Amino acid sequence: MSRLFLVIFLCAAMTAQQQQPPSQTPPSTQEQSMMPTIFRGGVEVVQAPVLVFDRDSNYVNGLQPAQFHLYDNDKEQNINVDVAYQPISMVICIQANAQVEGILPQVKKIGGLVAPLLIGEQGEAAVLAFDSRIRKLQDFTSDPDKITKAVKDLYAGSSSSRMIDAVSEATAMLRKRPSNRRRVILYIGETRDIASETRLREALMDLQYANVLFYPVDMSRLFSTLTAKPDPGRQNTLPPAMHPLPAGVPSTPNTVQQVYGISGGNRAEFIPLMVELFKDVKAIFKDNPVEAFTKGTGGTEYSFYKQRGLEDAIQKIGAELHSQYFVAYTPNNKDEGGFHTITVTVGGYKTQTRPGYWLGTKQ
Repeated sequence: MSRLFLVIFLCAAMTAQQQQPPSQTPPSTQEQSMMPTIFRGGVEVVQAPVLVFDRDSNYVNGLQPAQFHLYDNDKEQNINVDVAYQPISMVICIQANAQVEGILPQVKKIGGLVAPLLIGEQGEAAVLAFDSRIRKLQDFTSDPDKITKAVKDLYAGSSSSRMIDAVSEATAMLRKRPSNRRRVILYIGETRDIASETRLREALMDLQYANVLFYPVDMSRLFSTLTAKPDPGRQNTLPPAMHPLPAGVPSTPNTVQQVYGISGGNRAEFIPLMVELFKDVKAIFKDNPVEAFTKGTGGTEYSFYKQRGLEDAIQKIGAELHSQYFVAYTPNNKDEGGFHTITVTVGGYKTQTRPGYWLGTKQ
């Protein structure tokens, strides 16, 4: 009898175990890292730093929030205008490859200007250097001595120049900063990119989604070429006549302004170029991604040849950052996919802001 009871008990236990749902062990850290990241939703809050100019192109200060009107795709938005100064989070992104080794001594001297002219007492800055690598020389800090030291410790690396990758890394760093801070990239380098893995369109969309302003100070490519060390790579001994231009290419290349007839980076005429870029129809900015980043975020592009020119550019960028009005809004037309144009009006004054942003349709 006891044996029969034991058999019945074991059969019941086995049946109950089979009916229980299989236990799910949580994925390991390695398995989690291999899972694809899925981004959902769209733009929740759009930030549009605005500069206001009088007839003489001087900054206009002291305006009231009620004087501002913002239109998203020609639809007026309910905006929040903060006329008070917003603290700045900045990433200083510096090209430090073999091509610009002769210019780096000038760049090393501007570390002490960052705190007083750019970020102020409430600001913070980080320093990135790039060649074939992306090197974080200093994480975000408000200590001016640490910023100065990080810039001073620059050294030239390889011949590659992963400019777009560096901008993408700087954007990722700024995205983690509080949303009530102005996010700015100060870029010091050439206008070309060599060997980046990130696509220009993706990097620009990330800049716009993160509400980042891009301010470049272009290194003179002529000067960098004249001062660069000879490339030890394989020499091309073919005469110029052996390298004819491709069919259909004019002998004097046309610039973007000549082709599209534009004169201002934030004017409406720039929007067709942005649409072309996002559709990936034409590589308009292939040789100059700096222009796309600058105009696409509402920044201003500067250049320098000598030390004084670099210092003047830093001073002008600081004056611009400290003269901006901080406008933010939640779009009331988020159901409209594609490129959204932004227009800001302030009475009879001229304004400068970002031309717009790209918004994908919801799935």
